Amino acid sequence: MTQLLDILLHLDQHLLEWIAYFGPLIYVVLFAIIFAETGLIIFPILPGDSLLFAIGALTAIDGGNHLNLTLILATLTIAAIMGDAVNYSIGKKIGPRAFEKDGRFIKKKYLDETQAFYSRWGSLTIVMARFVPIVRTFAPFVAGVAQMEYRKFALFNILGGVLWVFSLTLAGNFFGNVPIVKNNFEIVVLGIVAVSVLPIAIQLTKRIFSKK
Repeated sequence: MTQLLDILLHLDQHLLEWIAYFGPLIYVVLFAIIFAETGLIIFPILPGDSLLFAIGALTAIDGGNHLNLTLILATLTIAAIMGDAVNYSIGKKIGPRAFEKDGRFIKKKYLDETQAFYSRWGSLTIVMARFVPIVRTFAPFVAGVAQMEYRKFALFNILGGVLWVFSLTLAGNFFGNVPIVKNNFEIVVLGIVAVSVLPIAIQLTKRIFSKK
């Protein structure tokens, strides 16, 4: 957890270290991170939102010398869409028994929070959940468990993947060279994380007070 926090707070520095170490293979590494967070339910706390913003900022800061913005957008969008598709398939294969009890990697409380999103947003959850950590990882899984029609799921999956990757990466690219952002990058990243988890906090608060 300490290492994860360090990565979150110093994403710009870590990205530069990764680029120096992996070279052109950095695209494969970033693809794997985004794919894992969206496609594998054992990695729900990877830094998706903040990573996309940091990548976008870095493309602006170094003028595209190390990361090509167009290639990044294409690579990470494909990773996000493929990740959700795989997650959907896993959920469909496991079926309703996923809700029976806590497993080693599948926590019932995460599934319940995702269900709360579905109750509010319906099929649009596939799109909305892209911007909410943890729920982002479990939304396609729950869609598979519920046997959502794949054609409908695929449509929202593509839409959500494009909106998520493009909005955050291009926001990072746009604000990357703004002095206040560049000089306070850690605070900006924490702000992104805080805004991302706000919907979960609101849902939890509502459920606590409704029980009371």
